[in-house]
Amino acid sequence: MDYSLFFRGLVIGFSIAAPVGPIGVLCIRRTLADGRAAGLVSGLGAATADAFYGCVAGFGLTFISSFLVGQKMWLSLFGGLFLLYLGIKTLLSRPAEKEADLKQRGLLGSYVSTLVLTLTNPMTILSFVAIFAGLGLANTSGGYDSALILVFGVFLGSAAWWLFLAGGVGLFRERFNTQGLLWVNRISGLIITVFGILALMNLMPA
Repeated sequence: MDYSLFFRGLVIGFSIAAPVGPIGVLCIRRTLADGRAAGLVSGLGAATADAFYGCVAGFGLTFISSFLVGQKMWLSLFGGLFLLYLGIKTLLSRPAEKEADLKQRGLLGSYVSTLVLTLTNPMTILSFVAIFAGLGLANTSGGYDSALILVFGVFLGSAAWWLFLAGGVGLFRERFNTQGLLWVNRISGLIITVFGILALMNLMPA
């Protein structure tokens, strides 16, 4: 196993996941409202999407990346509308009087929503392609084995960030009462809605 390649994948995955955008805000809100499991599963959805885009960049699948970049407008439109939906839903939702009993369907929904949001962000694939090319990692010379090691590192690096975020935020969860969680919903919902509006505004001609 090429540990240097694996380590570089870890760093790439962690670095791309770490900037707090709409997915980060969503993860924080779900951790505070529904617990660490909901926050972590939400993060794993984003990590899965990061691994997919890592595959596209690492294996040099130019036809997939070209297709995704070519559909940038539609992906951005869908992603922006989805962010608006999640933001408004969060903004208007009230916290439960008692801790929710999250069933498999609830966790699956948390996972799928962040997976879809990350996949519909064209900048994600562009970021991976740029980083892989800049580090000389595109079309990895070691073949499929090396590319798989790199992508595995990307997934674990991204997942490590979401574990860190959900675990850290979860430490403060007990300090939030119903009123506090209501404000978390309002603030996070407003931020996610703004991200959605900005995504849609970027589609307007200059």
